Amino acid sequence: MIERHHRTPIMHRVVAHGGLLYFGGMVAEDKSLPMKGQTAQALARIGALLEQHGSDKSKVLAATIFVIDLKQKDAMNEAWVEFFGDDLPTRATVGVAELGPGSLVEIVVTAAA
Repeated sequence: MIERHHRTPIMHRVVAHGGLLYFGGMVAEDKSLPMKGQTAQALARIGALLEQHGSDKSKVLAATIFVIDLKQKDAMNEAWVEFFGDDLPTRATVGVAELGPGSLVEIVVTAAA
């Protein structure tokens, strides 16, 4: 059974299937923040959605992170480690030319329900 949650005009933020939660890309709401702040805010939004679906950050299995400036990867990593602690998921980080206006980072995750 496939369950779709949190519809936007172009997608669902979360799709549940087979005991897994698939998240669409999450960005910070406050685009004035620097990389670490935007990363922390995107992760906090992911954490809140995980809790709404009976999961938590320790159950995140994999992530893909898109950043517009790989030179800021250290700042992104600081927020990443602060959020996950020892429960680090697998991860790929991809440099991109741009994201939405003002966004420095976008995070996509898959988690166990």
